[in-house]
Amino acid sequence: MGLWTKFFTTVIKTIFGTCGKGDHQQGFRPMSYNGVRLWIQDHHVLLDNGIVQVTLSKPGGLVTGVRYNGLDNVLEVLNQEGNRGYWDVVWSALDDSGRKGVFEVISATSYKVIVETEEQVELSFSRPWDPCLRGKLAPINIDKRFVLLRGSSGFYTYAIYEHLGSAEWQGFSLGETRIAFKLRKDRFHYMAVADDRRRYMPLPDDRLAGRAQPLAFQEAVSLVNPVVPEFRGEVDDKYQYTCENKDLMVHGWISNDPPVGFWQIIPSNEFRTGGPLKQNLCSHVGPTCLAVFVGAHYAGDDLVPKFAQGEPWKKVFGPVFIYLNSTMCGEDPITLWDDAKRQMMVEVSSWPYSFPASEDFPKSHDRGNCRGRLLVRDRYLYNDDILANGAYIGLAPRGDVGSWQRECKDYQFWTEANCSGEFSIKNVRCGEYNLYAWVPGFLGDYQFHAPLTIIPGCDINLGDLIYEPPRDGPTLWEIGIPDRSAAEFHVPEPNPNYVNQLFVNNPKSNFRQYGLWERYGELYPYGDLVYTVGESDYRKDWFYAQVPRRKEDNSYEGTTWQIKFRLENVRYAAIYKLRIALAGAALAEVQIRVNDPNKPRPLFTTGLIGRDNAIARHGIHGLYWLYNIDISGTLLIEGENTIYLKQPRNQSPFQGIMYDYIRLEGPPN
Repeated sequence: MGLWTKFFTTVIKTIFGTCGKGDHQQGFRPMSYNGVRLWIQDHHVLLDNGIVQVTLSKPGGLVTGVRYNGLDNVLEVLNQEGNRGYWDVVWSALDDSGRKGVFEVISATSYKVIVETEEQVELSFSRPWDPCLRGKLAPINIDKRFVLLRGSSGFYTYAIYEHLGSAEWQGFSLGETRIAFKLRKDRFHYMAVADDRRRYMPLPDDRLAGRAQPLAFQEAVSLVNPVVPEFRGEVDDKYQYTCENKDLMVHGWISNDPPVGFWQIIPSNEFRTGGPLKQNLCSHVGPTCLAVFVGAHYAGDDLVPKFAQGEPWKKVFGPVFIYLNSTMCGEDPITLWDDAKRQMMVEVSSWPYSFPASEDFPKSHDRGNCRGRLLVRDRYLYNDDILANGAYIGLAPRGDVGSWQRECKDYQFWTEANCSGEFSIKNVRCGEYNLYAWVPGFLGDYQFHAPLTIIPGCDINLGDLIYEPPRDGPTLWEIGIPDRSAAEFHVPEPNPNYVNQLFVNNPKSNFRQYGLWERYGELYPYGDLVYTVGESDYRKDWFYAQVPRRKEDNSYEGTTWQIKFRLENVRYAAIYKLRIALAGAALAEVQIRVNDPNKPRPLFTTGLIGRDNAIARHGIHGLYWLYNIDISGTLLIEGENTIYLKQPRNQSPFQGIMYDYIRLEGPPN
């Protein structure tokens, strides 16, 4: 590590010069007091608690500087002030104005001091909307807040978005909203998003023409002439570092000189869309650090909230904690990651925060709790009820069974059951919810039979809840594990020309290598996958994604997989049940045929489904789909049978299906 760091520092100094801790000053000096102070200038506002200084533009509310531990600015000083730290939105009008996919950095028009004491300063930067702004700005009132506390090694930010229930308020869709920070590329080179995904990263210059070769999918490049030779031949793609909401609590960057860490800590997922499995971008080459609250990645249009003209809506995003830390003299800077994880636990234990001044953020005493125990009942597996160990259980807005994964307007509150199936969902905002759950190892979704009303101080004890997963008869055979992921299937070794070394010998993330979809055609150049029940092993013989095969003319053709199985004593007058759970779909289709691959009409088709792009973006799942298909006994024969799974869509190599689990059930006993 020492030699690598020394070499890396030498290269950076060669590129950027020898500017050190005192460069790029704005004229601010650290103060020696312990309380929080506020300075208001002509075009900037400065917050200072003696540990960290935060400079914001006035009245825009853009973070232009963060001073900490000898670095006058941890943000990229070579960028314009509006491209350092900011909130942004991507929106589209739902009328005929033609405004589609508009990217807007939220620049406020008014500024106000909400709290100013030695313990806390809270600032508001607001940008109201009115009909004269139609087609120019996203039709939302936005109030960005920034908070600095006494003794805090960092600052908090949150925002209140509001669409008023008035006919003058334009209908729109919110494709994305987030916080973005651009850090200094001459300082921050080590990135950490998880224990198994952290390392020194390529430079942003390595992605420029002459140093990188664009690959087939947007944002992915091959580093052909990087500044640091050790990166030559690797692939860099920001989607290789995405995380599920449940795992995306802390991430960020480390500078070696001086030893400083910059971290985003998100102590709650209540304000992020799509539930615990929704995947979002976080840190990536830039060095960039993001907190994404609303986004369509790994889901598609289903996770884009749409607001009709005059539809009332208000939501608080955050607070998010921007944490800065440093090492003692002689300590390895990489230990800052461990400290950031410890601080994340402190922030989680403090949620909901007591300090936000906005009445739209309810404190703990204004919230309620819900608890109980979940059991699974499947008499074809066990005579007794099964403890729902590790079940994901949540409160989300009312809807149909499983609707939580597509819910994208309001709040959700999730927890995991313990080994006894017991759960407790704490600090829930007041309102009416459905209780949802899904249990790893079992198909389908649970929904409590009645809505729950949360009021301040309530503690609802639901007692024992029984989930009966889909089941008509005994299991004749099964492929995979019902866990909403394709990770258990065969993930091939990457093409040596497209390797990211971070994921080599990394079984938890091996699916993140670029170009794995092309390996299918190499493994099956002339015929498609055939899986024989009782002989094949899904861990080795079931490819992780059913994708098109590239032909010699570089076009693509659809693929048809086969499942071969034997049956004895077929009950011709009965109905067999085929259950197919998909972990993801990207403009794809699954057609089911039984014992006749050439039958003109399939027994069943999903139709064209999915826009999650999880295959191209190195995911192992997108949205979950479950299909329950009746197979008449007259279609089966005694002896060897074959089920054909045809994916005919072939306009792109990224169109495909990722299976979660397949099961054939016999008729009821």
